[in-house]
Amino acid sequence: MSLPTSQGAQPPYNQPAATGFPAAYNPKPLAEGEWSTGLFDCFSNFKNCCITFWCPCITFGQIAEIVDKGSTSCGASGALYTLVSCLLGCACIYSCFYRSKMRKQYMLKESPCWDCLVHCCCETCALCQEYRELENRGFDMTIGWEGNLERGNLGVVKVPTAPAVEPMTREK
Repeated sequence: MSLPTSQGAQPPYNQPAATGFPAAYNPKPLAEGEWSTGLFDCFSNFKNCCITFWCPCITFGQIAEIVDKGSTSCGASGALYTLVSCLLGCACIYSCFYRSKMRKQYMLKESPCWDCLVHCCCETCALCQEYRELENRGFDMTIGWEGNLERGNLGVVKVPTAPAVEPMTREK
């Protein structure tokens, strides 16, 4: 059941209600140390979910480049992830270290359990969550570390603000 608008008509079913905030804005503040999204919120970024499911080396490479602050490239990290996966059959041995490193950088809790268990049991969900976390912290994951440096996206979340309003005065 939706609330009627001021005219008494219902908003169209195929359009979200206007709130005044961008769709990606999360008005609920997070407690310190909390992840911005849950481990199983994979479908909140459907495109990344599909890429991670079919080719996790791409998502891992993007995460590793940002977490390493550009000291390793997306391609090199993704290739190493693929090599570990092919040789050992378990790339989570490598990727769990990046979850730990990212958690330390952003002071995130080790939840829902140890990093190595999260990656061993839910590798694609863990990679999707880490990707979303970096996006929610202001990084454009598609342009890498150098691209974010050039654009000034250094992981600082930009909160939308309303334009300044001039006070109304009565003119005579």
